[in-house]
Amino acid sequence: MPGELILLVDDEPNIIQLARLYLEKESFQVKSVNDGRAALQVIERERPALVVLDLMLPEIDGWEVCRRLRAQGNNTPILMLTARDEDVDKIVGLELGADDYLTKPFNPRELAARVKAILRRGSPGVRSEKRPFYIGDLMIDPASREATVKGKPIDLRAQEFDLLMTFIEHKGMALTREQLLEKAWGYEYYGLTRTVDVHVGHLRRKLSGSTVRIETVIGVGYKLVV
Repeated sequence: MPGELILLVDDEPNIIQLARLYLEKESFQVKSVNDGRAALQVIERERPALVVLDLMLPEIDGWEVCRRLRAQGNNTPILMLTARDEDVDKIVGLELGADDYLTKPFNPRELAARVKAILRRGSPGVRSEKRPFYIGDLMIDPASREATVKGKPIDLRAQEFDLLMTFIEHKGMALTREQLLEKAWGYEYYGLTRTVDVHVGHLRRKLSGSTVRIETVIGVGYKLVV
């Protein structure tokens, strides 16, 4: 993880300067641009490990940058920044494929912690001691972080894979949204429990047709059943 390239996309120089300072303290390489069009070009050319992406940008806004990347099949982790503490911003960002979000003004130490947590979730070494296993018609390989349904690969982003693993590790148990945030996100999460609902929705679509499904437990949360 140290030495990986982080792309900062924001048109506020003080935000860039502060974020760069704390990320470089954590031994990350940092590159910055101030508009969405330049961000897309740098992402294609330099393949950063993670993008810190402001929503309100000139040229192309952050929502559109995220939408274009995911439409192209680019799963580069995205940490969105929003200047408004409004549910709709966060939910729309997550539905478009962002991995996490922070509301401005933010603590730069929390930004660095979020970046490290997202990158840990995507690391092939996580849970690498386990071999592939089957649940119903679902195959999960924790070492390669790959999954298939009836032998066909399913495209899971890092957070979706960790959420699925959390369900599998607690198969048949009803988990609250707060428990899922703690177990699947792996750090104290200051966001909305709606985050879980969005990611569960993504997983349900990707598991459609499988004998494995995620059920809603009314008044509690969710559970995995076969």
